[in-house]
Amino acid sequence: MKKQFLTIAVLCALLSDGLWAQLKTLSMAEAVLRGRTTLAPASLRQLQWIPGTEQFAYADNDRLVRVNAIDLTADTFDILPALNAELVRQGERQLSTLPNCTWLDQHRLWFRESGNVFIFNIAEGKLSLKTWFSKEAENVDVHPKTLWVAYTYRDGLWISIGGKELGVAQSEADGIVYGKSVHREEFGIRKGTFWSPSGRYLAFYRMDERMVTRYPIYVLDSMPAQVRYIRYPYAGATSHQVNVGIYDTQSGRKWYLNTAGPSDQYLTNVAWTPDERYVIIAIVNRAQNHLWLNLYEVATGKFVRTIFEETHDKWVEPENPPQFVPGSNTDFIWQSERDGFNHLYLYDLSGKLLRQVSIGPTPVTQFLGFSADGTRCFYQTADESGLNRYNWASDLYTDNEKEAIGPNEAGIHQVLVNSSGEWALDVFTSAQTPRLIRLVSLKRERPTVRLLFEAPNPLADYLIGQTRLVTLKSTDGFTLNGRLILPPTFDSLKRYPSVVYVYNGPHVQLVTNSWLYGAELWMHRLAQEGFLVFTLDGRGSANRGYSFESAIFRRLGDVEIEDQLAGVRYLKSLPFVDTTRMGVYGWSYGGFMATSLMTRPEAAEAFRCGIAGGPVLDWRMYEVMYTERYMDTPQENPEGYERSSLFNYIENLKGRLLIIHGSSDDVVLLQHALRYVRECVRKNKPIDFFIYPEHGHNILGRDRVHLFEKIERFFVENLR
Repeated sequence: MKKQFLTIAVLCALLSDGLWAQLKTLSMAEAVLRGRTTLAPASLRQLQWIPGTEQFAYADNDRLVRVNAIDLTADTFDILPALNAELVRQGERQLSTLPNCTWLDQHRLWFRESGNVFIFNIAEGKLSLKTWFSKEAENVDVHPKTLWVAYTYRDGLWISIGGKELGVAQSEADGIVYGKSVHREEFGIRKGTFWSPSGRYLAFYRMDERMVTRYPIYVLDSMPAQVRYIRYPYAGATSHQVNVGIYDTQSGRKWYLNTAGPSDQYLTNVAWTPDERYVIIAIVNRAQNHLWLNLYEVATGKFVRTIFEETHDKWVEPENPPQFVPGSNTDFIWQSERDGFNHLYLYDLSGKLLRQVSIGPTPVTQFLGFSADGTRCFYQTADESGLNRYNWASDLYTDNEKEAIGPNEAGIHQVLVNSSGEWALDVFTSAQTPRLIRLVSLKRERPTVRLLFEAPNPLADYLIGQTRLVTLKSTDGFTLNGRLILPPTFDSLKRYPSVVYVYNGPHVQLVTNSWLYGAELWMHRLAQEGFLVFTLDGRGSANRGYSFESAIFRRLGDVEIEDQLAGVRYLKSLPFVDTTRMGVYGWSYGGFMATSLMTRPEAAEAFRCGIAGGPVLDWRMYEVMYTERYMDTPQENPEGYERSSLFNYIENLKGRLLIIHGSSDDVVLLQHALRYVRECVRKNKPIDFFIYPEHGHNILGRDRVHLFEKIERFFVENLR
C-alpha cells in the first residue's frame, strides 16, 4: 500500500511539472498594459439600471442587451450600424466601437462624441443631436435630464443649450478661474459646476488664485526653453479664495452666495434642495477642525442659517454632500465620522437630527441611494477588519434592523440599486472569486438571488504564485492587514529576497478581500522573478475608523514607520526570507514612506535598497489643504514638520536609493526631489535619480511599462 502511494505521488508530481511547463510567464508589459483590461476579471460592461423600470442593460461587444429583472427575458440590440448610418447622414464621422451610453428610459439612451450630445431611440432607430459644444471644452458637466452642458474653456465657464452657447463667466485676470474644481480636490471635490435638479440654475465655483505662489513647470520642446506657471499654495502660505455663484439659464442673470467669513475658508459639498429654493454648502475653516453646514437662499444669495456644526480637536473632513430623501424638500442624509466611524445621519433643514441611520464599528464606504417612496436607503460598509464590503437596506424613519442586500459572503460587494429600490445588481469579488454578478430582489415578500454572470480566471494560463493574507498587531492593539505574494515555484526550504510595496497614507487601502487580495499584476511579475512581495496597511490608511486613521496627526511618518517595521519583523521571522536582501518601493505618500524607511534611524538599515516615486520629502513644500489637515501649519507645529523632514536623515542613508519624478508633476513638485538630490551630493551620499520628462504625478501610457521595467531591473541588480 505504501509503495502504491509513493508511485501515485511520483505520477502526480510529473503531471504537475508538465502542467507547470505549459503555463505562460507574465512580461512586465503585459502586467502593466493588460492588468486592468484583458488580464483583469471579465465583467458586464456599461452595466446599469434603466430609470423608472425593472430592467437593466449592459454592453456585449458592440451590442446592447436589455434584461427584464422579473423573468430575465432579454432583448439584444445591434445598434452600431444604425448609429453609424445616422451619423454619416448628419455629416459626422463613424464610430469604431459602441460609445459609452446612459439610458434615459427603456427606449432612449444618450452619449457624447466629439463635442456632441446625441440621443438614440432604439425603438425608432433614430439619432437626434441634442446639443453641441466646443471640442476644446474641458470639465464637461451634462445635466442628467435636460442634457444641457456646462463646460470650461481656458478659465471661463459656458453653457450649451441645443447648441446655443451662454457665456456664464469669463476670467477677468490671470489667476481667476471659473467652473473648475477648487481646494486642490480635497473634501471630495471633483468638479466645479453643480446643476440644479430641473436644470434651470447652475451653481459654480469662482476661484481667485492671484495671491498664491506661482510655480514653474518646464516645457521641454520649446526653443529657447520656456516655462508654464501653476499656482501652488504651500503649507502655511497664502491660499486661494473661493466663491459660489448662481447662473439662471432663463434670465441670463448671475449672482453670488453671501458666504461671508475668512477669505481662506473652504467651501465644500455643494448641494441643491429639491425645490431649488436653497443651496447648501459645508464651510470648513482653514484649520479644518470646524464645519458649518450652511443654508443659502438661491433667489437673493443671502445666508439663511447654519443647519448644524461639527468640531474635532484633530480634523473634520466632509466628503459627501447632503442627499435629499425622495418626495421631501427638507429631509436629507449627511455622512459624518463624529462617533468614530463614518455613518449616515438623517436631518431636516431646521437642523433637527431625526435619526442616526447606520451605527457600529463598520464605517459606511458608499451611499447607494433611496427607494422611490423615500422610506428606505441603501449603503455599503466595510467590516471591522476593513477587508470586506457589505451592503445594506435600512428604514429611514423607523428603528427596524437593517437588512443585508444579497448573500453577503466575505469579499467585496459593489451594488447597483434600481430607481424603485426593489432590485439590486451585486457585483462580487473575493480572493478566490474573480467576479460574480447576481440579481437580488429587495422586495421583502419575495427575496431572490439569481446568478447572471461568472468570470473565468483571467490568469489561468499564467504562472501565478500564492497570495497569503497576513494579520499583525500595532503597538496600540489595532489589527493590521498585510498581503504576501510568493513566487510561483516557491520552495519553503529556500531563502528569497523580498520587496515591500508601501503607501500607508490617508484615503488609501491596498489590502482587501478582492481578487488576488487587491494586488496589481506587476507585483506578480516580481514574484515570478523570484521575489517575495509584501504590503501592509498600517495606521493612517483608510476604512478602519477615525482613531486608526488619525493616529498620524501632527507627526506624519512616526506610527506609519512603526507599523511598517512590524511588517519587516514579520518577514524576518519567516525561515524562507533572506533578511539581508530586502527592498522597499512606494509612490507619492509611499515615496515619503520608502525614503523614511531607508533613512530614519528607527529603520536601522532594514532595507538594502529602495525606490521612492514622486515622494514628499519635506511637508513644508506640500500643499495647504492636505498637509494642514494632518500637520496643522508649519508655524503651529514646527517640531512635527522638522521631525518629518527627510532632509534631516540623509546622513543615515547606507543602501541604494532611487528617486523617480515626473518633470511636470503639479501634485508633489519636482523641487522635492531636486533639493534632496542636491543635499545628497553635498553630503557625498550615493543617490540614483531618474526623471520622466513631461509626466505629471503618475507615469502613464506606454511609458509606464518603462517605469516598471526600470523598477524590476533595480531590484534584480540589488537584491537577486
